Amino acid sequence: MTGFGGARSTDVPLDDDVPGDPLRAAVAVMDRLRSPGGCPWDAEQTHASLAPYSIEEAHEVAEAAENGDREHLLEELGDLLLQVLFHARIAAEGSLGEPFTMDDVARGLVAKLTSRHPHVFGTGAGSASGQGESSAVTASDVNERWEQLKAAEKQRTSLLDGIPTSMPALARTQKVVRRAQRAQVPLPEPGEDLAGRLDAVVRDAVAAGVDAEALLRKRLRVLEDVVRQAERPGVPSAETRAP
Repeated sequence: MTGFGGARSTDVPLDDDVPGDPLRAAVAVMDRLRSPGGCPWDAEQTHASLAPYSIEEAHEVAEAAENGDREHLLEELGDLLLQVLFHARIAAEGSLGEPFTMDDVARGLVAKLTSRHPHVFGTGAGSASGQGESSAVTASDVNERWEQLKAAEKQRTSLLDGIPTSMPALARTQKVVRRAQRAQVPLPEPGEDLAGRLDAVVRDAVAAGVDAEALLRKRLRVLEDVVRQAERPGVPSAETRAP
């Protein structure tokens, strides 16, 4: 893997004072782990075998962020970065056909961010001067433009294109409802059965502008705290409490 230069980890002096140098070293470490003489477990992994770990690490990042835990977030972002480095290293071996490297991943990200933020980077003369096409935009305007540019870039023909089927049902429902409402697609009434009531709750979350998954996770933490409190020494369990 060429990564940020292709050197092995033992050849990369780490200078924390040089922006980007620790990231270059991380790419080289991943290269060493995956190369002959590296780690046998790492060498056996595939994109598919890593997928569950990638999902788990993303959830742990979300938990640390929602808890406002700096140290935990710092650690979990590193674990999530490992997944990106790992997948890019495997792809560099041609696992999916034409190889690509971590440099290609970063290059694609830079292109995407600049093209989807014309209000910052602008086009033509505005881009050359470093001035955006317009500073009179709101966060809502930016989000709307992002979705429009995203749909155009990916040549999507359906509102549902790009919504992963592997998403948790609650989050996926919210994404479908939000896109349908934005496009003014009429949706059927939720209904009175349990599934319908869940649908109605998600629509309420969309109307309120809140993340249903995050809201439920917050509520779940309250329930978990109650359970942990009940499990503390000296607190009678449900089985031993008097009726």
